[in-house]
Amino acid sequence: QVQLVESGGGLVKPGGSLRLSCTGSGFPTYGYTIGWFRQAPGKQREGIACINRDGTISKYSDSMRARTTISRDGAKETVYLQLDDLEPEDTAVYYCAYSQTSAQLASWMYKYWGPGTQVTVSS
Repeated sequence: QVQLVESGGGLVKPGGSLRLSCTGSGFPTYGYTIGWFRQAPGKQREGIACINRDGTISKYSDSMRARTTISRDGAKETVYLQLDDLEPEDTAVYYCAYSQTSAQLASWMYKYWGPGTQVTVSS
């Protein structure tokens, strides 16, 4: 059973940065994708970035591409999401998720989700 947990969220001032971590277990030996999503209260879940198992394919949402970097440490089964130039609109719960598909940002393709980590951007 795939399990994931996020960490690294917290309170940050506008213009600040955070690096979120997603640590997983139970991953198969074959290909899979880890994605990062976020959801603000009253809003639809939004894809941010995803990366495939060996790190050769990464995809970003158009709105976050310029200030987001996704990476992974295969030895630790950890995927990172670097967030830069954060704005109040970025306040949301950030989730990492697991998909058995190729790298895509459609949330319905992801079967397992972490509990989320809160990111709050405020002065």
